[in-house]
Amino acid sequence: MIGNIGIRTSGALAALWLSLASPALAEVKPVVVELYTSQGCSSCPPADAYFHKQLSGRDDVIALAFHVDYWDYIGWKDIHADPAYTQRQHTYARAAGHRSVYTPQMIVNGKDHVVGTHPNKVEGLIKTHLKGSSAVDLSITREGNQLRIKASASKQAPMQVHVIRYKEAEKVSIKRGENAGRVLTYSNIVFEWETVKNWNGRNDLSTNVPVTGDAPIVVLIQHENGGPIETAARIK
Repeated sequence: MIGNIGIRTSGALAALWLSLASPALAEVKPVVVELYTSQGCSSCPPADAYFHKQLSGRDDVIALAFHVDYWDYIGWKDIHADPAYTQRQHTYARAAGHRSVYTPQMIVNGKDHVVGTHPNKVEGLIKTHLKGSSAVDLSITREGNQLRIKASASKQAPMQVHVIRYKEAEKVSIKRGENAGRVLTYSNIVFEWETVKNWNGRNDLSTNVPVTGDAPIVVLIQHENGGPIETAARIK
């Protein structure tokens, strides 16, 4: 009888120790990788392919493709481009002290800028950001046509809450321009981006946002004016 009690106690202590020590149980905050691309850019297909095959399906990465419009004049109008996405890229460039923008570009967690055809550098940045911490805790839930966003912060700063929707994949037949004759696959194509709230982190955040349709939903909490992304969450 005494031996059995000892075995049970030892097992319980071992289980408790494993639950406290195991890093697998720690919450991993996904890293946001934004791709700035264009269907009219001849340099973009390799970056689009890497984004599609290696990034778009990962759970530890929230991959978002923002199609820009500044190459539309050379023969093919990107069907997914939006001037607002071009403006977002320009905002990042100003924040980083860059004088121009380019495609393909990837921006990791709103902070690190890298050429989209350099996958080794992108992977290295993802690994670095996965090890980082955030001053913001975020949770999102959906009930019908309402998205509930809750967040708390351990420090105060001017931040914005962004809600993004994307289309998971689409093949596009390019008829004109630099990629004429090619059929290209695009992934995680942003079609809706809205800043729904300004927040300074002083008080806990709780807000509802109306949503429709079954496209994935991403919420970013990001410092103003092209600053770093503190945290992100997704509902597929």
